[in-house]
Amino acid sequence: MKKVTISADKSGQAIVPSKENPDYGYVRVEQTRSIVDDNGWLKNKTIAALILGTVSELQKAGYQAGQELAGKVIVREQTTPFNKKNPEKDFKIAGDTGITCMVEDKPIYRKAFYSQDEEVKDVLIAHTNGEAIKAAYAKKVAAEGSLELE
Repeated sequence: MKKVTISADKSGQAIVPSKENPDYGYVRVEQTRSIVDDNGWLKNKTIAALILGTVSELQKAGYQAGQELAGKVIVREQTTPFNKKNPEKDFKIAGDTGITCMVEDKPIYRKAFYSQDEEVKDVLIAHTNGEAIKAAYAKKVAAEGSLELE
């Protein structure tokens, strides 16, 4: 697992003020992790999270683009929304199918967080709508195959 690194926005800034209230902002952090999927395949994935705060506190912390931080970016999944105003924002989506992963009749919400504790673990929930996801993948593969024949 690689170190957590602060990434810059398009203008090269590490600390990004909120568009709605410039007194608040965030720093985006990334970490590349080796993950073995349910089928046993190793994938290197970059996971990103935000450190939120007032712009003045973020500046006092001295965050700079490219800076390495101790800690870990973790993934937390749950069946209650992280954001009650815009719950769809954090739906766990199965690949590029557009299908929301579900547990029975509840959607799974997925969000990444930065933790200074390197021992903290991901909290993952297994979905129960595998048949719908497989059907969506089959439909996608069939559609891609028909495009190649044209």
